Amino acid sequence: MQTKPTIHVEQTTWQTDEQAIRTIRTAVFVEEQNVPVEIDFDGLDGECIHWLAYSEDGHPVGTGRLLPDGHFGRMAVLKPNRKRGVGDAIMRAAIATAAAANLAEIFLHAQLTALPFYQGLGFISYGEEFLDADMPHIAMRLVMQDKKLQDK
Repeated sequence: MQTKPTIHVEQTTWQTDEQAIRTIRTAVFVEEQNVPVEIDFDGLDGECIHWLAYSEDGHPVGTGRLLPDGHFGRMAVLKPNRKRGVGDAIMRAAIATAAAANLAEIFLHAQLTALPFYQGLGFISYGEEFLDADMPHIAMRLVMQDKKLQDK
C-alpha cells in the first residue's frame, strides 16, 4: 500500500512569498492553460490571504488566495503534485481561515473540470456556466453556517 505524501500548508502574503506564488501560477495558468498573464496577475494579490503548499522535500507545489470579501481563487497545483491532496489541504486551510474570520461564505469560480473536487468540500454551484480566460466555469459557494453544521 502506497502512503500518501505529507503536505504542509502555510498561510502567507504576497509581500512575503510573491516569487513562489508567481512561479506556481505562471506554470499552471499562463504556461499550461494559456491564461494571459494580465488576467492571472490582476493587481489584487496584495490584499489577499495566500497559502502555499509544500511537498515533503520542502518545495512549494501549490497555492491559492482569498480576497477579503470571501472570494477564493487562483488555486494552482504543479502538475506532478496533482491528485495527492494538495488542493484539498489548501482549501481546508482557506475554509478554516474564513470560519475564524466569521465570513458568511466562501465563493469561487470553478473550472468545470474541478466541479467534483469543490462539491466534495461542500460547495454548491449556482447560476449559468460562463467563460473565463476561454475556459468554462461555474460559480460556487460554501455557506459557512452550513459548513459548521456539517462538521458537528
